[in-house]
Amino acid sequence: MIILSLIAFLLLLFRSISCIELDITSRESICNAAGLIQDELLEYYMGTRYGGTVGMFQDPYYWWQAGEAFGGLIDMWYFCENNTYEELIYDALMHQRGDNNDYIPANQSLTEGNDDQGFWGFAVLEAVEKNFTNPPEDEPGWLALTQAIFNTMEARWDTEYCNGGLRWQIFTWNNGYNYKNTISNGCLFNIAARLARYTKNETYVEVAERVFDWLIEVEFINITGTDYYINDGGTVEHNCTDFTIFEWTYNFAVFISGCAYLYNFTEDQKWLTHLDGLIESATVNFFSNNIMYEAACQPSGSCNTDQRSFKSVFSRMLSHASILAPTTYDAIRPLIESSAAGAALSCTGGTSGHSCGTNWLIGSNDGNFGLGEQMCALEIIINLLAPSMDQPLTNVTGGTSRGDSSAGLSTISDKYFAQNDLVITAGDKAGAGVLTAVSLGSLLAIGIWMIL
Repeated sequence: MIILSLIAFLLLLFRSISCIELDITSRESICNAAGLIQDELLEYYMGTRYGGTVGMFQDPYYWWQAGEAFGGLIDMWYFCENNTYEELIYDALMHQRGDNNDYIPANQSLTEGNDDQGFWGFAVLEAVEKNFTNPPEDEPGWLALTQAIFNTMEARWDTEYCNGGLRWQIFTWNNGYNYKNTISNGCLFNIAARLARYTKNETYVEVAERVFDWLIEVEFINITGTDYYINDGGTVEHNCTDFTIFEWTYNFAVFISGCAYLYNFTEDQKWLTHLDGLIESATVNFFSNNIMYEAACQPSGSCNTDQRSFKSVFSRMLSHASILAPTTYDAIRPLIESSAAGAALSCTGGTSGHSCGTNWLIGSNDGNFGLGEQMCALEIIINLLAPSMDQPLTNVTGGTSRGDSSAGLSTISDKYFAQNDLVITAGDKAGAGVLTAVSLGSLLAIGIWMIL
């Protein structure tokens, strides 16, 4: 009994020493905390393991989550000037770009949707805007890779159904090809906005405006006064009118960030008006006592593997807005500070004491753990440092990435649209992206919980 008590005491002592401490006013404290979270995040990485794939994380994590994770690792590299994993990040971004340099790798043809490609686009844009280690001269630059993503996505704009919009899926054989969702179109909007600001090319603004106007037209974005409601999407069979009504942080994220980039570049008041409304609605929908939470699933404890990652992109893109549109800083900064403090308090799980939880509201670890939890905590904490850094670079403010405005166009073909004889098994369909991961039963359960 004495020995068991001693072991228990030592375990508690170890945990108390290992838990993450965060002083949100101290750069050193922020970087130390983020470093511990980063190390725990990479425990899920397969690219350095025997038989693993460079750029991929272990099951059950999807390819899009890998893209989002590497965006966060670039933020860590930049904000804390921490080059520990610089080569690992570089190798992942290069390996996963695919044979045509457009982030449509052949090994993802059974799972990749437009939104998945878009999230890798966000990671590569972090490399563009932060001058991450450039590829050699005989390889396309980060900017060219981003432009290839944009060009291939924009080429899939579909006017046959719903008068426009991107479908969720790229390939016709994947479950969900009949669905047009907000996040896929939001990814195109966000990437266009950021390319517009970086390159000073007005054509990207025109595409961003077309996407945003279409989303309002089909009421995926519903505006009443200053209230913004963002539906998840609808099917082509019903002309995109059968809304999936759940609101997610990542949908708000891509529009908050995109509007901030467009306002910063164009100085057009309409983008600031949209930005203010989106921030106001997001604050009401996704914060309690200024601490971020995933409202559609977190209170019921029903967030799936994908949804437990959404706060990551929300954290990063709120930070974008606060520095690109300075009038939003006072509204956003308290949200980031309180959420970061709550996230740090959740990072006390696992044998290391650095495993973060889903729920940042309770002041402790909630027993959940995973790649998504580490991604979210890393982003919210590391972006405490955003105001101390320069605004995202452009090609006239020090950006060095080489571009190619026609990148990807030569490889666009009917293979992204035409049916073929590929046989898809039930197991393949089960892995086909974000929405498919939410079963009908879980959607109904969330809906019943929200009604009650």
